[in-house]
Amino acid sequence: MAMRRTAVAAVAVLTLLTTWGGAHHATAAAAPKTAKTAKTALAAEACGVLAAGASTAAEQAVGAACGQIGVWYTWGGGHGQQPGPTYGQVDPSDPDSAHDPERLGFDCSGLVRYAYHRAVGGDPLPGNAYHQFHSPHVQQRFTAAQGTAPLLPGDLLAWGSGGSIHHIAIYLGAGKMVEARESGTRITVSDVRLGGDYAGAVRIAPATAPGTFSTWGTDVWTHEEPSTGSPRVHRFPGPTTVRIECQKHAQSVTAEGYTNDAWSYLPEYGAWITNIYIKGAAWLDGVPTCP
Repeated sequence: MAMRRTAVAAVAVLTLLTTWGGAHHATAAAAPKTAKTAKTALAAEACGVLAAGASTAAEQAVGAACGQIGVWYTWGGGHGQQPGPTYGQVDPSDPDSAHDPERLGFDCSGLVRYAYHRAVGGDPLPGNAYHQFHSPHVQQRFTAAQGTAPLLPGDLLAWGSGGSIHHIAIYLGAGKMVEARESGTRITVSDVRLGGDYAGAVRIAPATAPGTFSTWGTDVWTHEEPSTGSPRVHRFPGPTTVRIECQKHAQSVTAEGYTNDAWSYLPEYGAWITNIYIKGAAWLDGVPTCP
């Protein structure tokens, strides 16, 4: 009996140790996950408008970019037909980009494009970092020597030299920025890097800049030429803010109970749209005639 009691006691102790060890192991395994979740939450929490004075459009652009925290950087990502995340490409000069074609995300300019698309509609900042830094929507420029003192949330910071811009990010305020930095990383908040080849910053004009109009209707197509018979270029699923460079008289179109021969050129899309679907007069006020 003594041996039996000893054996039973040993089993009980072993069971207790196993149960405690399993619970301890489960707690230990859960701890990193909890810490990681907390870290992610803090990172997301830190991304936002961190200073006053920005336009509503700029603040909305910041919010849109911050909504992508944790999304993969992918080389060439965000440059599809419409702004938004896309699968990337392999950068021959960067071994870290090997998995970019498998990852849905943005590169630096793709994120900027998406953020301002969500803020003002349309596609105001297409192209790469160089095109965005030299966009016709730039309202004000700041040199590298000026640092962050004159900057407001939503301003675009750029890096490059010799007239070449290779990286762009969105300023948040308080010396912080949100960026899609490089392959193998995710969109994150970083300290502004003023050293190296920092080239300065630009401020994007609000959506109310001259030449800005809104479309109306649903499933409205633009065309390569001012004619419904020319190839389609881009579809507006609903009302969208667009910039119009000029307008001209061309093919007469009848739609939605209206007839008009005026067409507008949208430089960000490289396409034409009948003025029937632009809010305003049949011949838009303040828009020059195309040559």
